[in-house]
Amino acid sequence: MTAHMTARARSMDAGVDLSVYLVTDTAQCAARGRTVAETVAQAVAGGVTAVQIREKHASGREFLRTVLDVAEVLPEHVALMVNDRVDVFLAARANGARVTGVHVGQSDLPATSVRQLIGEEAVLGLSAATAEELHAAATSAARVDHVGIGALHATRTKDDAPEPLGLDGFAALAGASALPAVAIGGVVPTDLPRLRVAGAAGAAIVSGICAADDPRAAARTYADAWSDSAGPRPRIRKDVSA
Repeated sequence: MTAHMTARARSMDAGVDLSVYLVTDTAQCAARGRTVAETVAQAVAGGVTAVQIREKHASGREFLRTVLDVAEVLPEHVALMVNDRVDVFLAARANGARVTGVHVGQSDLPATSVRQLIGEEAVLGLSAATAEELHAAATSAARVDHVGIGALHATRTKDDAPEPLGLDGFAALAGASALPAVAIGGVVPTDLPRLRVAGAAGAAIVSGICAADDPRAAARTYADAWSDSAGPRPRIRKDVSA
């Protein structure tokens, strides 16, 4: 069995559902008069299947508090990922929180180092925007579980977002990926049918939910768009309740 086949076999099975994947933005939540935890609770009620806490400007203490608050409102079947900060992931687990894994970018800690720190049972996600980065992720000793491919469209959520791929660009990369691929970057509900047909494991949403007046209704729109489209629902074979 090739390294690519092994990676895909290890990553797709019952476990983490990435289909409607909320990535939080504290400022957008606050602008609507909600905390991150309140936004997450409403979004999960609307159909969000996984949550990633992203805090680019918070202190470690503030980041940890947010993760702990969100962990308290999440049902066991919804994965909770920490963006970039391995220390926050470890601290949250030390505090007894149910945290699923860590997602890192190409300029963060090397994925191999992250895997050594978080352990084999944790989920490891990695951002990728080129065929070379996808190949490296699939063959890495880090045993990456899934990749986030983007930006799908132009987005103001992330200052260093790469040039937009568009739906066709995403489809080409996802089709060549040996790992489950999640689309990110300006994703709107009408994108989801084509993303799912293209083989996406899901869509990561920031502004579409965090900046919405009604996160539950917004999440439901995304969830319905995904459910109504054809295609498999890849999952990562790890225990989300760990």
